[in-house]
Amino acid sequence: MNNANRPQNEEQLIMNIKDYPFAQDLITDNQGQIQQVIINFEDYQQIIETYEDTGLYCAMIDVKDETPLTLEEALIELEKE
Repeated sequence: MNNANRPQNEEQLIMNIKDYPFAQDLITDNQGQIQQVIINFEDYQQIIETYEDTGLYCAMIDVKDETPLTLEEALIELEKE
């Protein structure tokens, strides 16, 4: 991070990073507003996996009261789309 993108003081940067558990570095604009967050790739993968799992869970909740289809019925429904 170059000096032009650093917050007004180093203490502000350290405090902000503590607020973001996966952050290795924060890239800010001239006013100190965070524009980008640098994280480890492994942490990124974990975040994406959690996000996908949450989406799957929400989809399962949305259809929990629906009647399951047979394979043949499901294929017919897919052809309608």
